[in-house]
Amino acid sequence: MLLITIISGVNRLLDVLIVGAGPAGLSLAKLLSSQGYTIGILERQPLDALANPLDDGREIALTQHSFTLLNQMGVTHYFKPDEYSALHAAKVLNGKSQNPLYFAPSSEQNNLGTMVSNHTIRRGLFQVVKDQANVNIITESSLLDAQQHSNHLTITTSAGVEIKTRLLVAADSRFSNTRRQMGIGATMTDFGRSMLVCRMAHTMPHHHIAYEIFDYEQTLALLPLANNCSSVVLTLPTPEIEKLLHLDIQDFTADIHERLNGRIGDISLVSNRFAYPLVATYAKQFVGNRFALIGDAAVGMHPVTAHGFNLGLLGAETLTIQVSLTNDIGNASRLAQYERIHRRATLPLFLTTNAIAKLYADDRIAARFIRNAGLRLANDFTPLKRKLVRQLMHA
Repeated sequence: MLLITIISGVNRLLDVLIVGAGPAGLSLAKLLSSQGYTIGILERQPLDALANPLDDGREIALTQHSFTLLNQMGVTHYFKPDEYSALHAAKVLNGKSQNPLYFAPSSEQNNLGTMVSNHTIRRGLFQVVKDQANVNIITESSLLDAQQHSNHLTITTSAGVEIKTRLLVAADSRFSNTRRQMGIGATMTDFGRSMLVCRMAHTMPHHHIAYEIFDYEQTLALLPLANNCSSVVLTLPTPEIEKLLHLDIQDFTADIHERLNGRIGDISLVSNRFAYPLVATYAKQFVGNRFALIGDAAVGMHPVTAHGFNLGLLGAETLTIQVSLTNDIGNASRLAQYERIHRRATLPLFLTTNAIAKLYADDRIAARFIRNAGLRLANDFTPLKRKLVRQLMHA
């Protein structure tokens, strides 16, 4: 692979230019490179940030399908033993209720999924992409302009370089500048809250069970990690999150211990603290003329399920399958089919997740009653639980 800041030989026509070297963009590059396409990746960050991504506190609950696909791509080879952890089951609790909604796979299956840190996935994906001879990474550069032609697009970068490509793909976050440049809008849901994430060591075993606790005035998740640690994910109004970020370690630990109500015993902070605004996005179109959206640029999920990258990987896989069925990678009918398939796969989960997030952030008496009733119904209705488990395992 050629690692370059400015492409030499700009008259060369690429098959695909991907904007964004995050997990979704790198996944697409790896999948397409196996099909023999010539690929460029346009990325704002310097090369070292891609090769050695910093821990950003985010943990991903990989489905069985996602983990298998990453394994086939060679990515899991770069996961160290203490960088991933089995997810056997999940419990959802509402307020002070002692009757959790329990999710677990059937007896012949091992795991509900696998917990892996976001930066670990990014590092592994970079490793499998960096040696591909047909992939070029253009670092410290961004898309400035895109001109559409009948059989290609001409891209101008922030460095003033022109690149010609048969297909342009946006994978540059839920606030995608490329999506905006191509004239595609997105529905954005701002939940008016922020999420604080950190890693805690604790004295009680987690038994590889995740907890989602919809408590009154807060949402608290515990995601099981290696070495008897858990990722703590706390959702509160943004001003309260800001206060927690600035507490000293002793006071912060005491605050989180009280919120956890002793569920995992004594705790100690073993990572930095990170905060993210809660904004979900859904693009109004996934494709345009020789243009496609994947990852968060297409669907930016609420993190309540720690599930977002699975949809990004699914989108990369679906797009690869569709464009490989034609001699022209920018074929409009294949791109339209990608949009239909990916919309069917993502829209129901996106809408359901947003509805749940809004309902469980509502502390009115009626909302509490509906939440309790909904959990009881889901717990007692086995077909529904099986469907939800399949979604969690295979999306």
